[in-house]
Amino acid sequence: MAAACLVAPRWATAQVDIEHAGAALLAARALRFPVDGIRPETVRDTFDDGRPDHRHEALDIMAPRGTPVRAVDDGKLVKLFDSKPGGLTVFQFDPASQLAYYYAHLDRYAEGLHEGMQLRRGDLIGYVGTTGNAAPNAPHLHFAVFLLGPEKQWWKGQALNPYNALRAAR
Repeated sequence: MAAACLVAPRWATAQVDIEHAGAALLAARALRFPVDGIRPETVRDTFDDGRPDHRHEALDIMAPRGTPVRAVDDGKLVKLFDSKPGGLTVFQFDPASQLAYYYAHLDRYAEGLHEGMQLRRGDLIGYVGTTGNAAPNAPHLHFAVFLLGPEKQWWKGQALNPYNALRAAR
């Protein structure tokens, strides 16, 4: 009996290509670690952790409430948003508008923060908190990165695991 030749469907191959391209794009950025006073090597990779009905697709960076949160990269602040799951959030695009950085569960925003402003790597954007669906006794920054599609929609993109990029952050 001849062995069956297994070929991945075209959509699966395309998905892997997108993830690799996104990971390469993220690796090429010289990110700053987003939470003051936390050493990158102490952060756990929570990207693939399970959540009710979905994968986490973000890193949770535990820190005391009120710890400053800073922009990881240069780029435009495209959306300030208060949502049930994320609480006080910030969406920032990288300079080429290919990546979206998502900061959630903030306690409060930095004074003067507004949509449309240009952020510089290291700018203060807010403070660690527990807004949204975060446990009140576990302040943290929920940090995610998305590869944007051609529409450049802040609410839509391919989730990328930022773990290695943040471990290498300065």
